[in-house]
Amino acid sequence: MTDVAIIGFAQSRSRPEAGTTSGVETLVPVFAQALSDAGLSRREVDFWCSGSSDYLAGRAFSFVNAVDAIGAYPPICESHVEMDAAWALYEAYVKILAGEAETALVYGFGKSSAGELRRVLALQLDPYVAAPLWPDSVSVAALQARLGVEAGMFSERDMAEVAARSRRDAAGNPYAQLSGETTADELLTAPYLADPLRVHDCAPVSDGAAAVVLAAGDRARRHRERPAWITGIAHRVDPPGLGERDLTAVASAAAAAAAAGLAGDLDAVELHAPFTHQELLLRAALELPGGVRINPSGGVLCGNPMFSAGLSRIGAAAERVMSGRARRVAGHATSGPALQQNLVCVMEA
Repeated sequence: MTDVAIIGFAQSRSRPEAGTTSGVETLVPVFAQALSDAGLSRREVDFWCSGSSDYLAGRAFSFVNAVDAIGAYPPICESHVEMDAAWALYEAYVKILAGEAETALVYGFGKSSAGELRRVLALQLDPYVAAPLWPDSVSVAALQARLGVEAGMFSERDMAEVAARSRRDAAGNPYAQLSGETTADELLTAPYLADPLRVHDCAPVSDGAAAVVLAAGDRARRHRERPAWITGIAHRVDPPGLGERDLTAVASAAAAAAAAGLAGDLDAVELHAPFTHQELLLRAALELPGGVRINPSGGVLCGNPMFSAGLSRIGAAAERVMSGRARRVAGHATSGPALQQNLVCVMEA
């Protein structure tokens, strides 16, 4: 089977407002940086695949407009997924495995500030039972957090500790939206946003984009001294109905981790956890050992550009391998309400 590796990664800074109405303006510099990082020219990319959402953009076929960032000539082979671009990476990975491409550039983008994100994400819910009630995404997450707290799985202090650690780690990340020194005691003095969630428990509304470059076998070795080889990748999905699953078990994450071969020594894991309690649930579901470094970038609690944040988790993990700071890492992405869909990607030097 063909070996596939990540050889380039770039992202824009997470901002509360990107200052542009066009994904093209955000993507052009990200593409340039990712291709430069991989040592490829635009014409050397065999396959392009994107992740975004028309609901978020407020227009039909918004991804077609973003293709303008690639250029009109030469003609390209392109595809799109209506979800986080981590799933576009999976499609590109399969494309390379099938021998239909040797290189691929995967990208995701989203302008969350254009509307009321909490309300827009309610459109992910079951259209017959839940969506007509318009429960916003933070309230749905609060239900999940309350179940965990009542079951004794974690406390509000544990959640605050996650937020404090994330902001400390993000101090070294120039792309983060939030960072700085704080303590759990300070954070716990804030009022509730949706009991038991406070503002620090929720990822900020962010605009941004990210791109990852993939290459096969010898092509990857030719362009990168230390590629991040994908040794396992899998995604699983739980039922969409909030009453059809145990919201604290995250069975799809556990299944994806097992299928991807997550077990073993890991130097770092980047988790796509938009709420503090979700990091705690994912740690348990993935059975992460106590010594593994979690979200050294600060994670999405410090910057959450919709539909590229999951791809960035994989890219940030891969970057640690490519730079020589880690030997074996994993990136995780989620989509849907209350960790409904989960993807795990394991990478090694």
